[in-house]
Amino acid sequence: MNKTLLQVSALTKHFPIKAGFFSRPVAWIRAVDNVNFEVHQGETLGIVGESGCGKTTLVNVLLNLIEPTAGQVRFDGIDLFGCSKKELRQLRQHLQIVFQDPFWSLNPRWLVKDIVAEPLNVHLLLKPDQEIKRVEKLVEMVGLPADALFKYPHEFSGGERQRIAIARALALDPKLLVLDEPTSAIDIFSQAQILELLKNLKTDLNLTYILISHDLSVVHHMSDKIMVMYLGEVVEFGLAHDVFERSAHPYTQALLSAIPDISTESLDEISELEGSVPSAINPPKGCRFSTRCSEVMDICRQKEPAAFDLGSGHVASCHLL
Repeated sequence: MNKTLLQVSALTKHFPIKAGFFSRPVAWIRAVDNVNFEVHQGETLGIVGESGCGKTTLVNVLLNLIEPTAGQVRFDGIDLFGCSKKELRQLRQHLQIVFQDPFWSLNPRWLVKDIVAEPLNVHLLLKPDQEIKRVEKLVEMVGLPADALFKYPHEFSGGERQRIAIARALALDPKLLVLDEPTSAIDIFSQAQILELLKNLKTDLNLTYILISHDLSVVHHMSDKIMVMYLGEVVEFGLAHDVFERSAHPYTQALLSAIPDISTESLDEISELEGSVPSAINPPKGCRFSTRCSEVMDICRQKEPAAFDLGSGHVASCHLL
């Protein structure tokens, strides 16, 4: 097994809701609650769940873009929340992110060569000829023509803009790349091309990915491990084939049953999860999924379920187990 690159322990993030003259907290948004997992070098961890489940907040805390309420994150053996500003700046070279919408993540006033070179200017002191050679190599690596360097983002399609964003993220040879819904803002044909590009880059550069998506088919295609989140908590975690072939939590099963396949003839054959995610300010007592679960029991409304080990690192938190 490869070494542990990222280790997350009891990670929690609560946002205060303030009111009154002194702006004191009167309630808390429990965005991420006691999350634990590990990612090994060369792996892809897929994080799935509905909107509002805490996926993006979790990643923002992992990247130290938001301060945690509690918990610890160790990247390559270093405590991200305990290191100095200088150490954190050095670590950021190895932690990069590709955002959901490339149109908004790229500066429309900059040429592609300047966009891709931005991380190099921040972290490295390269001579002009060295910088342009590095940028040319990165653009070629993501499948764009050489003349793309002297164009603006609006001159490209959505898929091509995402390739520019990937090139920028790779500029500093990162060890871990966070992919925040990397294909949700582009057409279906470009999605397939971007996913294939990311798989090839992972192999060629020995990259480690954290992939955030609400699309389970994308996650299944890309991931070695899958983490399912619901209302700030991890409800199931395991190897991708285990989670897909023998899902144990009712929420995971509901997500999987909503995926159409080649045998699906009509929308009536696709299961729909009723209701919406409850408020993170006042989550349900006991199991947080109890208000929407078709197999809910009395104990589900009273006691929070413990994590049950199903073997081979496959874990689910449900009283049915």
